[in-house]
Amino acid sequence: MLNPPRPWRLPLLGLALAWGLLALLYYETGAAMVVIWNRSETFAHAWVVPPISAWLVWRRRTDLAVLVPQAAPRWLWLMVPLGLLWMLGDLGAANAATQFALVGMIVLMVPALLGTEAARRIAFPLGFLFFAVPFGDFLTPWLVDWTADFTVVALRATGIPVFREGTQFIIPTGSWSVVQACSGIRYLMASVMVGTLFAYLNYRSYRKRWAFVGIAIVTPLIANWLRAYMIVMLGHLSGNKLAVGVDHIIYGWVFFGIIMLAMFMIGARWSDPDPEPQPAPPHAVVREASPLRWLVALLAAMLLLVLPPQLRAQSQQAGAHGAPALAAPTLAGWVWQAEPLTDWNPHFEQPAGMLQGQFRPTGGGAPVGLYVGYYRDQRYGRQLITSVNQLVNDEVDKDWAVTAKGQIALDTPVGSLRWRTADLRGQALGAVSGSGTLAPRLRAWQVYWINGRPFTSDWQAKAYGAWQSLLGRGDDAAVVIVYADKAEVGPDDALLRDFLRANWATLDTALRGVRDRDAARKQ
Repeated sequence: MLNPPRPWRLPLLGLALAWGLLALLYYETGAAMVVIWNRSETFAHAWVVPPISAWLVWRRRTDLAVLVPQAAPRWLWLMVPLGLLWMLGDLGAANAATQFALVGMIVLMVPALLGTEAARRIAFPLGFLFFAVPFGDFLTPWLVDWTADFTVVALRATGIPVFREGTQFIIPTGSWSVVQACSGIRYLMASVMVGTLFAYLNYRSYRKRWAFVGIAIVTPLIANWLRAYMIVMLGHLSGNKLAVGVDHIIYGWVFFGIIMLAMFMIGARWSDPDPEPQPAPPHAVVREASPLRWLVALLAAMLLLVLPPQLRAQSQQAGAHGAPALAAPTLAGWVWQAEPLTDWNPHFEQPAGMLQGQFRPTGGGAPVGLYVGYYRDQRYGRQLITSVNQLVNDEVDKDWAVTAKGQIALDTPVGSLRWRTADLRGQALGAVSGSGTLAPRLRAWQVYWINGRPFTSDWQAKAYGAWQSLLGRGDDAAVVIVYADKAEVGPDDALLRDFLRANWATLDTALRGVRDRDAARKQ
């Protein structure tokens, strides 16, 4: 509708104004989405989502032109939970929450200003916009484990002996590892988006559509497992001349492309004919709405768009600000040394403050390493809980690997506390097998400290941090990691248990002191 009918001109103008204000107020949220599209191959497909959505709306222009748009202000009630979701997400530096809320606001303006029937006829193009949100990275660790599991099982079924530790394994002709790039998350995200679009364009039955979307989810998972197995077999059978460098990435995309093409060719056999244009509904209002009604709806929408950023700005003024000053607390029976226990460094990006070193017992014995990454004034790129912040990032650190994960409970004088646990190996598995020496190994315990309360769950820590910020208590948070040589921790992690049971209250008090001292200085 480059030259829309007269009844559409005022509503479309109002929609354009609302979207313009939304882009102005929520610019940082939208820009964060674009940054992720640009830097992450996993979400590169999101660049085509807005133009595809616009094209899908254009295809339905005949169905829209027979309607007389009517503002439906009742839809604006949904702006309240969306605004709250955006505000909590921004307070907790949860990009997925803010970005889903932003896209939800974009979509919600359509039924609110153009009417329910107009939105119903372009419901899929509007819903398709949610594929622009970079969401799904949390699946990567599971996908890595599943890929490693399948590859090892398939190799053993083929008759090849395998020694596995974590996501790395050795076969007679060499060593292999399943890293994040091999998880298949890129294939999965692209397949789900394209598969959903294919189902909408080719099927009229909802049963067919959902069945094909299900196939689009399962197919890339299985395809990635087969791809990983075949790449290892190519390397094994060729004496490590094939599929051991960049060519294994090329083979992977070629194989994935063939699988996707086959899936669409088979799916096209059951395509339905295009639907007939939809007439105006019998109950459609034929009288154009008054300008006053559009103005009231538009002003209400704009007010609801302005409110969350204003409340966010007020809550941001509370709490401590500036760089925190971290210092090791004095622990009875232990001496602090500001030197890391090993060359391992936890991968936590851009903390506001950091403390790293080791405590050595005064009477002799095994030392305990300590790492504290302290975060404040959290924003995109410098928040505590994100997919890139982890004990070992295999895309950055090639010398260390996580070989096991778990959780453990600890009773302390201040209450019961759960910790994440991990085993770390400080050398590539292939190098270990060929060196004749033992690789350095660590046992690490990790917990999130969120404004005075410990958590092991990412989403619970995010939610609690956002709630504390909303109450005006600031967003101070930290990751606390204690670790020791695995050979010295003793049975049932006795070294770390005893250290934390005796000293966690002191560590917690020190963190609270950093938060409260800086907050008092601000006042």
